[in-house]
Amino acid sequence: MNKDMDLGSMCSPLPRSASVISTGLYLPTRVLSNHELEKMVDTTDEWIRSRTGIRERRIASDKETPSFMGARAAEMALREAQLLPTDIDLLLVATTTPDTVFPSTACHIQRELGARHIPAFDIQAACSGFLYAMFLAGQCIATGAYETILVVGTEKLSTILDWEDRNTCVLFGDGAGAVIMRHCKGKRGILSFELGADGSLGDLLTVPGGGARLPLRPDNIHQKLHYIRMDGRKVFRQAIEAMDRCAKLCLKKAGIRPSDLSCIFPHQANIRIIEALAQRLELPLDAFHVHVERYGNTSAACIPIALHEASHSGRIRSGDLLLLVAFGAGLTWAGIVLEW
Repeated sequence: MNKDMDLGSMCSPLPRSASVISTGLYLPTRVLSNHELEKMVDTTDEWIRSRTGIRERRIASDKETPSFMGARAAEMALREAQLLPTDIDLLLVATTTPDTVFPSTACHIQRELGARHIPAFDIQAACSGFLYAMFLAGQCIATGAYETILVVGTEKLSTILDWEDRNTCVLFGDGAGAVIMRHCKGKRGILSFELGADGSLGDLLTVPGGGARLPLRPDNIHQKLHYIRMDGRKVFRQAIEAMDRCAKLCLKKAGIRPSDLSCIFPHQANIRIIEALAQRLELPLDAFHVHVERYGNTSAACIPIALHEASHSGRIRSGDLLLLVAFGAGLTWAGIVLEW
């Protein structure tokens, strides 16, 4: 953990508030259960559930690319906001599994939506990426640079998994979520944020091959360099520490206590990480929105999927105070306190 983390991105209330006005999600239809995984790799349902809390996850088909899933989530958010694609001023996409190296997944989604000529680009901060994108959207709205911003988190992690490695293949799933943000008079929107990274720990969670440093070639493809590699125990410890400190800094900056929160939306990597965060914040587990048992870790899509579920189930309502907090490869972390 970076010892200077508490000296990170200090913030004050935004000069112009930035609120979430609608949400959307897309989940592949194929469900892969732990019992099916027992037939694919040396593992058991009990082993997976006891260590991660995951019972099943969604797996995308060949047709369900990150841009396809992201566009469907975006369309749902647009319908909810009663907006057209042409009403969007900026498109930000958080993903670690882009359709192509270039064009960006954002440009692919822009094409699918018909939102022509607006700026569109990807943000890569692994599982923290969606909150990095929300932060950037909030700043753009606060300064008046853009009025209506579509933020998408979309992942097809099944394409970068070694399905013979039981320590990683059981953890991840596919899906997408989206929010639309804009200034709403009388609403406070984003109240505080905290972002950080520690690249010195990047090797703890990585896909080593496929980039310019280690391009894939016929002579190295058998080494599986294009799959996720993770030191699970060390990542587990770093995740708890980072999310705890990030959450507390966000709350301090917003001037609120954990007990003031209506709901916490943590990154859905592992139920034990969420339980540890609940203990450190001295809150019951039912104060957290948890869906890891149904979807596994969907990286940058975790939090927007959770926001859509919570808002449409009635768990959160206008005026509620929410904490969003994530941790990912990089290593990266991010948190946002938001008035819904």
